[in-house]
Amino acid sequence: EPMSKRQRKKLLKQKQWEEQKDLRRQKRKEKRQKRKLERQSKLDASQEGSDRKRTRREVVPSTLRLIVDCSFDDLMVLKDVKKLHKQIQRCYAENRKAFHPVQFYLTSHGGQLKSNMNENDKGWVNWK
Repeated sequence: EPMSKRQRKKLLKQKQWEEQKDLRRQKRKEKRQKRKLERQSKLDASQEGSDRKRTRREVVPSTLRLIVDCSFDDLMVLKDVKKLHKQIQRCYAENRKAFHPVQFYLTSHGGQLKSNMNENDKGWVNWK
C-alpha cells in the first residue's frame, strides 16, 4: 500500500524517537545524579543543615486578628466543607511563613468541618 510523504516522515520520526529512548533515559539519569552531587556538595560546604528550607528572618507579629467563623458548616454540602478545610489549611500555612503573621482564630469549629479535618488532616490539633 503506497504511503504518503507525510506518513513516511511521521513513521521515520517515530522510529528515531523509539531508538533514542534509552539515550534520553540515560541523560535524565545523569542529570539527576549531577544535581544530587551538587546538592550534597553544597550541604557539605555549609555544614549548617538543610539549605532547602527557607531561612526564617526576624518575625514581627502583627496586631491584626483573623477570625474564621465555622458555625455555618451545617448549611454547606460536603463538597463546600472540604473546600473550606483546604482554604483554612492554606491560610494557616501561609500565615506561618509570613514575616508579619496575624493572630489566626477558628470559632465554632465543629460538625462536618471538624469531622472532615479529623479524617483528612490529623495534624490540625497541633496548630498554635
